[in-house]
Amino acid sequence: MPYVNIKLTGGSEAPSTEQKAELIAGVTELLARVLNKNPATTVVVIDEIDMDNYGLGGKSITEVRKGK
Repeated sequence: MPYVNIKLTGGSEAPSTEQKAELIAGVTELLARVLNKNPATTVVVIDEIDMDNYGLGGKSITEVRKGK
């Protein structure tokens, strides 16, 4: 049983319900096609992480994106 965990920034950049559905379907199809995994037993979890709780280079993503 494959388990795939996708972590994305949330808040204003959070994916829509439709985008999440497309990610889940696409990852499931990819595992079935490439690894011959059963779609019925493939688990895909999407975690939305607040940008203040996600760090890069010693700064939160909020701070990193302010610097752009």
